[in-house]
Amino acid sequence: MTQRKGDWIQVASGRQFWPLDPHADEVHLDDIAHALANQCRFSGHVRHFYSVAQHSYFVSLHCDPPDALWGLLHDAAEAYLVDLPRPVKKALRASWLTLFDDMEATVMRAVCERFGLPLVQPESVDRADDLLLATEARDLMAPLHPDWHHREENGYPVLPDRIIPWSPGRAAWAFKTRFDQLTRGAT
Repeated sequence: MTQRKGDWIQVASGRQFWPLDPHADEVHLDDIAHALANQCRFSGHVRHFYSVAQHSYFVSLHCDPPDALWGLLHDAAEAYLVDLPRPVKKALRASWLTLFDDMEATVMRAVCERFGLPLVQPESVDRADDLLLATEARDLMAPLHPDWHHREENGYPVLPDRIIPWSPGRAAWAFKTRFDQLTRGAT
């Protein structure tokens, strides 16, 4: 057996996954859907649990149609590495976070290879992610700090409809169903 870089984690399916040495054939949609459905957005600072899987589902609906699969999987690395809040990533980008960024990019390369996605996240996914960020903040967090309104005025629009959080089970099901719609069941 070939020596792998770093140690492995056991994922929901019981398989091993090496976050520092990911292989595309070890990336599985069921593991991604399960993990993202059980991770809460905003580091858990929401009034009601709201999963990364539900967020990703909505991003896939609001980016350009050709980019919808990328939108659905844009946070897939978080299934194996979890996530850090945007302000923390931004503040630490010049220091140790470069290592985390590299690890996240390595896992996303394996995800992209596994699901046939281009290596660069499309701009429409970035826009949809920001749209959902602002809408989620409006709908799911405590009364918003005045600076959120400033963000909205500077390119952070919100959706007209309110977001209602789903259970982890429903979010995982919706995530997998959306994947099947976008790929016609190909894995």
